[in-house]
Amino acid sequence: MSQTNQSNRLTNQQKENHGAAGIFGTAAQLHDAAVSQAALFTMKQLQSEHPNLKFRHRKSISKLEINKALQKLDPDLGKTLFVPESSIKPDGGIIEVQDTNGNWRIVLVSEAKHQGNDIENIKQGKLVGKNNDQDLMAAGNAIERAHKNISEIANLMLAESYFPYIIFLEGSNFLTKDVIVTRPDGRNVELKCNSGFINRLDRLSAANYGMAINVNLCKNKFISTNGRHSMLQAASIFTKNNGEKWPLNEMIDIMLDVARTSLYMLKNEL
Repeated sequence: MSQTNQSNRLTNQQKENHGAAGIFGTAAQLHDAAVSQAALFTMKQLQSEHPNLKFRHRKSISKLEINKALQKLDPDLGKTLFVPESSIKPDGGIIEVQDTNGNWRIVLVSEAKHQGNDIENIKQGKLVGKNNDQDLMAAGNAIERAHKNISEIANLMLAESYFPYIIFLEGSNFLTKDVIVTRPDGRNVELKCNSGFINRLDRLSAANYGMAINVNLCKNKFISTNGRHSMLQAASIFTKNNGEKWPLNEMIDIMLDVARTSLYMLKNEL
């Protein structure tokens, strides 16, 4: 199915569901697949750069494994688990490297989120909403699902001093600057990045403590307050300023940058 035909089908489905939440999973399929492909290319490049190291790629991690990692740190942690087969499945999977003790250490986790087809719809002259009389569709809350996987990987990596989690965002709900889009009839429609109607970036900013977007935050930040020290595990959030799609080569470059940071942090243990 072409991306154009898929976009048409999604717009109709979105109207039927009266919002974005009902189609979030379907709309993101192409983006998810691209991130997964980019992750595999990234691992191949890492293998080429480090032929003496062993890498592996996993599609999922079980809650049981996460709980066991927490229990090693403190016996009070990692006790609750009702569904033994429960697991998390980041879109790009998990890339790991084997250290000198034979343990597998995470070097990259990647996630893909697509939300908002306003730019495409405006360019095609489509009106949206229940009555087909709106230029823009109110954004849903599906992006908040991303926080679960981030928290789970943070738990798994609580003993590490780095956090190689990347979220690739695309779509009109993740703009960082105002965008003007022209309809086929010549009318301009402005998408404001500070509009709560469409922007959902603030729903993710807790994942990086409100730090900069489009920056590699893999190395953990340590802060001191009142004599206490805290380690911050911040996700690296990347988004396209104009809502366009992520080219595969750009995702690979970012993934390599974060993965290389992980390897640098582990250099004395590999």
